Amino acid sequence: MNTVDPAALRKSRMFLLLIALVFAAPMMVAGLLTYTGWQPGAKGNGQAVLPQRNFVNEKLAIQLANGQPYAWRDSEPRMTLVALAGPDCATQCLATLTKMAAARVTLSSNMSRLRLLYLGTPPANDERDGIRNYWQLGSDVDGKLAMYRPTTPDSVSALLVESNGTALSLYPAGFDPSGLRKDLQKVIH
Repeated sequence: MNTVDPAALRKSRMFLLLIALVFAAPMMVAGLLTYTGWQPGAKGNGQAVLPQRNFVNEKLAIQLANGQPYAWRDSEPRMTLVALAGPDCATQCLATLTKMAAARVTLSSNMSRLRLLYLGTPPANDERDGIRNYWQLGSDVDGKLAMYRPTTPDSVSALLVESNGTALSLYPAGFDPSGLRKDLQKVIH
C-alpha cells in the first residue's frame, strides 16, 4: 500500500499554485491597469479628430483640378493624406508639402497604399516645384474642411483619412513632418 507523504503533497500543491500564479499575474496586472484608466504610451503624433467624422457618410465633395470628383473610397483600400494650405502657400508651406511627400516615399513598397490630396490654391510656382508630380490638386466644394485649414499665411495642416472615409488624425499647422512619417509607418504596413 502506497502512502502519500503529506509534506510532499503540500509541496507539489504549492508548486502548482506558483505555476498558475506566474500565468495569471500578468492578466491581473493588465486588468488592474485598464480598470484604473492607464493606457500604454503608443500614441501617435497627430491629434484625434473628435467628434469622429466619416467623409463618405457626410458626402463631403472634393473636386479635383481636372473637374472630376474625388472618391474617398478607392478601388483598393488606400488611405488619404489631405494637405490643407493656409493663405499664400509659399516657401515654408512648400517645404512641408515636400516633406509630407517624402514621408510617403519612405513607405517603400507600401507607398501605393497612401494617396496625397492637396486642397487649396497651389503655391505660386507649383509647376516648377513639381507639386503636381506627387499631389492630386483639388478643392473642398462646400467648405466642410474649413475648420482644419490654417489661417496663418504660408502654412499647411494635414488630415489622415482611412480608406473608408473616416478621418483619423489632424496635424495642425506647424506639425513635425517626421512625426507624421512615424505615424504613417505605424498605420500603413
